[in-house]
Amino acid sequence: MQLVRTILVIVVFYYLIRFLSRVFGPMLIRYAAKKAQEKYQGPYRGNTAYNNGQQRREGEVVIDKASGNTKENRTSSPGKKVGEYIDFEEVD
Repeated sequence: MQLVRTILVIVVFYYLIRFLSRVFGPMLIRYAAKKAQEKYQGPYRGNTAYNNGQQRREGEVVIDKASGNTKENRTSSPGKKVGEYIDFEEVD
């Protein structure tokens, strides 16, 4: 009797999961697609030239100065010696 009850619980659980996945599956997929779209569009929303309605002419050069706290500026300063240059020559 216990075996039949266990098999019945497994079958009911299986069909319950199938039913819930059909009901809530499309909503979950839509939510995941929306989040992925927001993630990949995020960097493009920061383009101030198009957000403010200011379009730049073709060939115009604009230099945006970065703050001095970037990792590149901290590790590679012009006066800091990073290593020694060794000139290798090929020997036959």
